[in-house]
Amino acid sequence: MIEIEQEPPAAAEIFGDRLELARRFTAALGEHGEERGLIGPLEPPRLWSRHILNSAVIAPLFSGRVGDVGSGAGLPGLVLAIARPDVEWVLIEPMERRVAWLSEQAAELGLDNVEVLRARAEDWKRGPSLDAVTARAVSALRTLVPITAPLVRDGGELILLKGTSAGNEIEAAEKQLRKFKVTNARVEVVGEGLLDEPSRVIRATVR
Repeated sequence: MIEIEQEPPAAAEIFGDRLELARRFTAALGEHGEERGLIGPLEPPRLWSRHILNSAVIAPLFSGRVGDVGSGAGLPGLVLAIARPDVEWVLIEPMERRVAWLSEQAAELGLDNVEVLRARAEDWKRGPSLDAVTARAVSALRTLVPITAPLVRDGGELILLKGTSAGNEIEAAEKQLRKFKVTNARVEVVGEGLLDEPSRVIRATVR
């Protein structure tokens, strides 16, 4: 029997009237995630706090049409699509089995604000058309900037979930930030006072 973490009280505040959908997605990921190669065996007991709420708490930062690069298990893309039905989400994922999972869950949960695209970000053919791009646990900022910034319209944003070394990543990516005209890169902490471990994002404008 897979032990999934008990839902923290903050979930109701973060998801509001979308909480039931979040519960369904979390239960499905906890039950099938390891067998489908989406999450490791240690993740179900910390699924809500480490993954679901870590992703969902940044939902207020987005608007318009947003890409999630390397969407994987749907963290953060599917979670954000649950939390923000008023935003359009393009989940960009190259691996077939993950694409199948994302498509199944979007259909199962009735998320009509989700498009699942099987592709690498480098193969994006739609030009700089997104209002923002997000990513979580994909790679270091210096590697992410060249594959995410070209997807974003002039004046749009990169809003990338990161760990405690986010500030160091900005310093290490100075060259790439300049080359791809990414400005005002800074670390923002989201969810203080709400989550035991608040989320960190690197947020920047694409010019």
